[in-house]
Amino acid sequence: MSHRSLSLFIAATLAVAAPAVVLAQAAPAPAAATADAAGTPSQLVLANSTRILATLESRRAEFQKNRGALRDFIGSEFNNMFDRDYSARLVLGVHGRGASDADVKVFADALADSLMQRYGSSLLDLNTKLKVRVKSETPLRGGAIVKVSSEYLRQGNEPVPVDYLMRKVGTQWKVFDVMVEGVSFVQTFRNQFDAPLKQKSIPQVAADIKAGKLQAQAATN
Repeated sequence: MSHRSLSLFIAATLAVAAPAVVLAQAAPAPAAATADAAGTPSQLVLANSTRILATLESRRAEFQKNRGALRDFIGSEFNNMFDRDYSARLVLGVHGRGASDADVKVFADALADSLMQRYGSSLLDLNTKLKVRVKSETPLRGGAIVKVSSEYLRQGNEPVPVDYLMRKVGTQWKVFDVMVEGVSFVQTFRNQFDAPLKQKSIPQVAADIKAGKLQAQAATN
């Protein structure tokens, strides 16, 4: 896959922040994921994919004319499904050690806003006829984390593997990292912002992101 296509796949999964959402069509869940249909991460992958795909299709004309409505829709889904403060701490890495929750939130908000502004509109250009297949659901760290492995099926092309790392926040499973063809969003942004964070404080880097002096890029090549 080209770097541009890889960037779009990462951007799409991050922008909506719900597993297998933008490009997915409903597909049968694996047997291991059917026992607790309402609450398993795999079932969330499929349920969100169906709902959001239907919304994008039914409101496509509206979203094309009103990008503000598109941003509101994406933002709502992002906040609902993505554990962005925890993910931001992972992106900050060593720079986040001892950081206050307030500083982490400022960074998380700036990163999310940058992603929405840079890639949100690309959702309307993606081929929504692609299908997703959930391959497995693997518990990690004694079940505290779950990896949902899926792949996007593209007619005439090789499948694109997409993995989601999820953890339970209260009673809800939320995404905190996405890997497309093995490329981790957390690691990508950790590498991207390491140098600025060595020179400035977390709030200062967040301010630079908000001002457009730094931009979150889903793929670096």
